[in-house]
Amino acid sequence: MITILGPTACGKTRLAAMLAAQLDAEIISADSRQVYRGMDWGTGKDLSEYTISGQIIPYHLIDIVEAGYAYNVHEFVRDFHNAYNSIKLRHKKVILCGGTGMYLEAILKGYRLTTVPEDPELRAGLATKTDEELIILLTSLKKTHNTSDFTERERLLRAIEIETYYQSHPDDSINYKPVSGIIFGINLPREILRSRITDRLQQRLNKGMIEEVQALLDKGVSPAQLKYYGLEYKYITLLLEGALSYDDMVNQLNTAIHQFAKRQMTWFRRMEKQGIKIHWIEGLKSEAEKINDIMNLLQAHEN
Repeated sequence: MITILGPTACGKTRLAAMLAAQLDAEIISADSRQVYRGMDWGTGKDLSEYTISGQIIPYHLIDIVEAGYAYNVHEFVRDFHNAYNSIKLRHKKVILCGGTGMYLEAILKGYRLTTVPEDPELRAGLATKTDEELIILLTSLKKTHNTSDFTERERLLRAIEIETYYQSHPDDSINYKPVSGIIFGINLPREILRSRITDRLQQRLNKGMIEEVQALLDKGVSPAQLKYYGLEYKYITLLLEGALSYDDMVNQLNTAIHQFAKRQMTWFRRMEKQGIKIHWIEGLKSEAEKINDIMNLLQAHEN
């Protein structure tokens, strides 16, 4: 398997599609929000980038669940392996492409998958605890490499529920082995990435991102559910609720996306420290130069 990763706005989707066109490959998306239907501008799907010289590159795990649902890494691992096996049966190459570090790492390092039911009794016992107390409990149950579970109370409760279940059902799971291959990362100078993020945000606002969030609200997706998805959906919902002015929304959202990109790079660097080799491709090179670099590295890897 070939993996292409990088922070938001670095150009990884276009690069993956161009590579797929050369290798007769299919792409599996590793993006935790692009799974949702109707969440297009806010998640940066850019589906037009999957068309290369008139050829539509097959992609997977995009638009697979309804907005409002809380899709998670356990479901992603299951869905990834279903897509991966299907592609392999067609004798095609697989390119995993995305920026959600937890999803990428779950595939590259292997993952224990268990369908964990809700535990009403456990939740009742946790109901009186503060968020701070829940965080302490969760960190006592597992090592936490990021704080995504800390941002919403429901995420905290679900994470505790999952870890508690694992401890009482140690054998009730499917163990997926690591998927081997070669990993490429797109590296851009920080100021260039910041400029791209800011420009892309303005473009998406101009093209209908606010209207997209309003349409989701009109369909019955609750404000709380949209805020759960973070970034664009959180801040635009706050705008539509009247909690933020337009200028405050843009400024706070822009800052939040920059911080998110920094966290992505921190995650990838941590993966490297834990032994995952990432071949970094210079992001300022032309698309043709980047493809050439990747093809040379692939040839050396195969040899």
